[in-house]
Amino acid sequence: MNETQRTFLDDLLETPTPSGFETRGQRVWLDYVTEFADEVSTDDYGNAVAVHEGDSDAPTVALTGHADEIGYVVRDIDGEGFLRLGSIGGADKTVSRGQHVTIHTDDGPLAGVIGQAAIHLRDEHETADIEDLHVDIGVETEEAARDLVAIGDPLTVATTLEALQGSRLAARGMDNRVGTWAAAEGLRRACEADVEATVYAVSTVQEEVGLQGAKMVGFDLAPDAAIVMDVTHATDEPATPGNRSNGVELGAGPVIARGGANHPVLVERLRTAADEGEIDVQLQATGSRTGTDADAIFTQRGGIPSLNLGIPNRYMHTPVEVIDTDDLDSVVDLLGAFVGSVSGDEDFAVEI
Repeated sequence: MNETQRTFLDDLLETPTPSGFETRGQRVWLDYVTEFADEVSTDDYGNAVAVHEGDSDAPTVALTGHADEIGYVVRDIDGEGFLRLGSIGGADKTVSRGQHVTIHTDDGPLAGVIGQAAIHLRDEHETADIEDLHVDIGVETEEAARDLVAIGDPLTVATTLEALQGSRLAARGMDNRVGTWAAAEGLRRACEADVEATVYAVSTVQEEVGLQGAKMVGFDLAPDAAIVMDVTHATDEPATPGNRSNGVELGAGPVIARGGANHPVLVERLRTAADEGEIDVQLQATGSRTGTDADAIFTQRGGIPSLNLGIPNRYMHTPVEVIDTDDLDSVVDLLGAFVGSVSGDEDFAVEI
């Protein structure tokens, strides 16, 4: 990726977007795609859409990613001024304690820490539920805390982007700002090539709490096909139990999912585009659900051919998710090849 694309990626990753509070990240995304899209828009919940207007008789294709990340929410404030937590999405209790966090208040960011009793004072294997955790913001009374924080304020872990060796990056919330990055760059390819298809790039909200934004957008846009970019587990690291390995590796290319919501015609079209473009891809079996926005989009409007295109990611739902930017470049190459191949007489229906 070039410098402009990398700056865009960094900006997305460094902007907090807990589910239900995505507006800052959506602003970053919209400002970027406005430079090349024919039109941009948002809906009442903050789903963001940018479009390349193709031929009127050509199919419409949506390229989607979700903007939101997991996090925490202030559930209560106790008499000593400690904040009590609830989870936003699938926050992992095993990596939550002892973390610096940022409380996103109406008056701006506020620093805190999730308390962890010293190893000398706790049971060796003790792991508290998130609802039992507390955040220390440095005050001593409930009144002092309530002057700074309100019930319902979201929190994110304070870690940010770090470059590892080579083309590897670590950050909180790769899931799934890398998908919205890919959707934007796929749209850029469509605009630069002036493809026949009308192509929507979509940054959805509230995926981590039930695929909610995708339900809205899928119904509203009703595209002829949807490619959903989201992270998928790269199991090429020692912490993955052997019986959970899926063969997906960092740096080996995007992952085409097969089965479930993944439409067989789209699977074949993307595999063909990869072969013809000499783009490395990986395959992954999805026996039932994908766990992504594809599960919400494919049942809208009587059925929308959809496909989950995975971006390999280590340590998902931790503050240290790791991806390889080479995979991101390959995702964009594949999207560009696919949308460029969609013609005016395209039919994605299965043959019976």
